[in-house]
Amino acid sequence: MKSIAALIPVYNERETLPVILEKVTALSQITKVIVVDDCSTDGTSKWLDEYSHPKVTIDRLEQNSGKTAAINRAIQLADTEICVIQDADLEYDPEELKDVLDPIIYRNADVVYGSRFMVKKASRVLYFYHYLANKFLTFLSNLFTNMNMTDIETCYKAFRTDLLKGIGLSSKGFGMEVEITALIGKLQPVMYEVPISYYGRTYEEGKKIGLKDGIDAIFYILYYNIIYVRRKKVSKHLKYVAQKFNEAKN
Repeated sequence: MKSIAALIPVYNERETLPVILEKVTALSQITKVIVVDDCSTDGTSKWLDEYSHPKVTIDRLEQNSGKTAAINRAIQLADTEICVIQDADLEYDPEELKDVLDPIIYRNADVVYGSRFMVKKASRVLYFYHYLANKFLTFLSNLFTNMNMTDIETCYKAFRTDLLKGIGLSSKGFGMEVEITALIGKLQPVMYEVPISYYGRTYEEGKKIGLKDGIDAIFYILYYNIIYVRRKKVSKHLKYVAQKFNEAKN
């Protein structure tokens, strides 16, 4: 059985985090859960102070730094063979993590994205403009990576941990979705998408991503695909990561 860590970045999710942790820790595939609190102010931090579970490791950032920083910290703490990202809200059902992990466990995949736009069980009807933005960002990313992705902005992303640790992340806020896709694309791993359900939230219910994040994502797509990966030092590092990863697989 492979060791698998669920990486959970948390910011002001006091109402949903207990439910998420109950669901994730109950999964037999998940051997470790790494929660990183991004300086929550709604009582989440206090609740985590009193929470304990043998599968769960809790860490905190010193100041509010965004999702990428929280995930970066969780990656540093991961010592499992596989990592999968799980948000602390209830927009994604942990019961479907098995579907996301199966291609890595059984089909020799290196990376798996859970797509909200493939055939799925259920998807809450919400903002049309968010749908258009997600489709546009995925299309723009695909132009540069030459991958036929359907949903780069999805939360559910699973990786072989040594690959994820190797690339490193430098973006801010929600930029990690674009950055990871750009860097992974350069490594040419065995990659899959699987359909997942999506139970989105309204802004009144706590949804955080907005127009600014969409504009930032366009910048990140252009920056990481055109400028960042072409830097001599970065390009050399990515080639080294790919070489070491492939040697380890073989």
